[in-house]
Amino acid sequence: MSDGNKVILSVGQCSFDHGNISQAIRKKFGATVEASATRIDALHWLKSNQADLVLVNRLFDEDGDSGIDFLKVLRATHPTVPVMLVSNLPEAHQQARSAGGAPGFGKAELGTARMTEALQPFLG
Repeated sequence: MSDGNKVILSVGQCSFDHGNISQAIRKKFGATVEASATRIDALHWLKSNQADLVLVNRLFDEDGDSGIDFLKVLRATHPTVPVMLVSNLPEAHQQARSAGGAPGFGKAELGTARMTEALQPFLG
């Protein structure tokens, strides 16, 4: 899974977005990005693995589940694991912050200083 690099769990992204997110993060931070399509998959992964950060899509591609709802579940079940939303919508980020998420970024910000600023505290 990881050779000492930071590990990110990315939840709910489509395969195209997961690839773009993974590439941008690997390029900037050298981190490993694991994928989980659904809430159940992510919670199962977290039972046997450690993530330095969980990135959550606003709406899960596979099942349409709410990323904000998953963020709330994650805060309750894994309160020490950092989690942030990936969304281009400012109002979604406000909801995520209110639910205990770290300041996130949008897919339109991949590879930008804004993405780096959001991820630096967890991957730097």
